[in-house]
Amino acid sequence: MPVAVGEGIRPERDAVRYRLDVVAFDVIDVVAFAGGWLFDRGAAGWDIAALVANPGDSRPLRILGAEMVDLERVLASGGEGRRPDALAIAADVIERDSRAHDGLIRALGDSGIEVVVWGESWMSPPEHRVERVVHRLSIAAQAFKAHAFAAAGHRDMAVEPTEIFRTDVSAFRPFGVDLTPVA
Repeated sequence: MPVAVGEGIRPERDAVRYRLDVVAFDVIDVVAFAGGWLFDRGAAGWDIAALVANPGDSRPLRILGAEMVDLERVLASGGEGRRPDALAIAADVIERDSRAHDGLIRALGDSGIEVVVWGESWMSPPEHRVERVVHRLSIAAQAFKAHAFAAAGHRDMAVEPTEIFRTDVSAFRPFGVDLTPVA
């Protein structure tokens, strides 16, 4: 049965599920800054991949519904074969790795990819109007994020009800209503 191709759906892969790639240096960074959002997206049917530079125990990511991928392998291949519908990336990865920075700039230029960044240190390109957006975690996301922290050995980490990102609001076309501009 043929599937119609619409905005936000990539014809070169399974057109039924959206894909979110989350890029960070380590697992705890993913859990702390984007864990609730990726859980909620996963619960909504998205395929989630966490690309981490320092892979460790993948249990915290599996608890949140994400598979772990080696970031170095992806960067070394120039992102070959990766076509996410959404990309979330830590600002410190952008600043420390020119390949990640170049990939982010390409993603920002692709109107079919929703791009969010966490961390205040990122200086966005002047042609992009980057502003803060918030994700309000579901009760389930808060519970699973707490379990992911515990699995990572960080039982003392508080789970906040929101996660803050930055995105190019001039191209802001979220695939869902889970990100809203911060007033």
